[in-house]
Amino acid sequence: MPWTELLAIYGVLLVGTLAFGVSIGAAMGFVGIVGISMASGTMLWPTFGDIVFNTTTNFSLVSIPLFVLMGELILHSGIAGRFYSGISGLFGRIPGGLAQTNIAGCAIFSAIAGSSVATALTVGTVAIKEMRSRGYADSLTLGTLTAGGCLGILIPPSIPLIVYGSMTQESVIDLFMAGVVPGITLAFIFAIYVAIRATLNPSLTPREEPVDGQTLRHVMRDAMPVLALVASVIGGMYAGVVTPTEASAFGSLLALVLALAYRQLTWPRLWLALRNTVLTSAVIMFITINAQILNFAVVSSGMGRGLADWLTAIDVSPFLFFCILLVIYAVIGMFIDGLSIMLLTVPLLYPTLMALGFNGVWVGVILVIFIELGALTPPMGLNLFAISSIAPDKTLGEIAKASAPYAVLIVAFSFVMYAFPGLALWLPAALK
Repeated sequence: MPWTELLAIYGVLLVGTLAFGVSIGAAMGFVGIVGISMASGTMLWPTFGDIVFNTTTNFSLVSIPLFVLMGELILHSGIAGRFYSGISGLFGRIPGGLAQTNIAGCAIFSAIAGSSVATALTVGTVAIKEMRSRGYADSLTLGTLTAGGCLGILIPPSIPLIVYGSMTQESVIDLFMAGVVPGITLAFIFAIYVAIRATLNPSLTPREEPVDGQTLRHVMRDAMPVLALVASVIGGMYAGVVTPTEASAFGSLLALVLALAYRQLTWPRLWLALRNTVLTSAVIMFITINAQILNFAVVSSGMGRGLADWLTAIDVSPFLFFCILLVIYAVIGMFIDGLSIMLLTVPLLYPTLMALGFNGVWVGVILVIFIELGALTPPMGLNLFAISSIAPDKTLGEIAKASAPYAVLIVAFSFVMYAFPGLALWLPAALK
């Protein structure tokens, strides 16, 4: 059967199952099983067991629950609150004040949580109450939290980058390194926007107190331990001392030691952190296993290679395909979460992108930036729902409106990344 007909059948089955309320993970697995059965009957069914075993024992994927645990320990032990209050005084003289703290806090917690939603919730749980008490406008506060949370899947460790690496066999270390400069650059862009907005409209922010000796002591006591944790985890990977999986285990241990040192980690909080880690990891692994079944169906049918050959034959320019890809991800991101989008599209698009001459590591970073956009766009923007859960007095529309400027900035930054791929590729090459 031609790959075009198979692609149409797969698409109809996937959209149909999702329309009837089937979860994205189960839908991908169902379409994969149907596709394989259409091609070879039941002959390849024993392969499903191999797919499940190989996915669940993948060394890179083992790091996911450990990175999730590290973030949960930080969140539920009270360390997040101490860290936020510790660094907040440093931004008193910068336009935007605590709004800048949100961006900086999200950027730093990105190196702990590895998840967009977890980053937004970790900082937002502390920030919303504090900023409201000081008189900050919610229109500024909410946008900095949803946008800052997007950094959680770009600055390493990043769960989507780990999954992308396991699917494409790209180096996870290279992917992590490639996300550093774009992540920091995007954080600076957000910070500059906040400063300009606060300067043009001073009513959005109150007047902050300048930094004094007591503020610096708070920074040393409450912020430096977390910064040391981040430096240990990321530095260990970049120096080649530990693999990403070993770094995740080491980071979880350091987070536990830090939580015990602050003496705020009670047994109920520890149980909640462990429970959330199990639930989050199980969902990710379920989706990943089913996506690998669909991946096997796509590869064995030749759809990916057929699409790549077709685009090469009609001579589609790389820039045009980049623009089409951005639109596709923006639209799909309105209805499906980012990790599912990556698992769903990478098997089909990766051969095409390679045929068009794109670098595999750069592709991983740009796809993460694309799914960041989906986290800010309704009706499925997960960061919008995350902030809505801790700001129930605000409608989803109000949160989306506050987040819209940052979505525009992400789109603009995507084109900057296309024009200057060295933003992602320079650091991996330099450290090698």
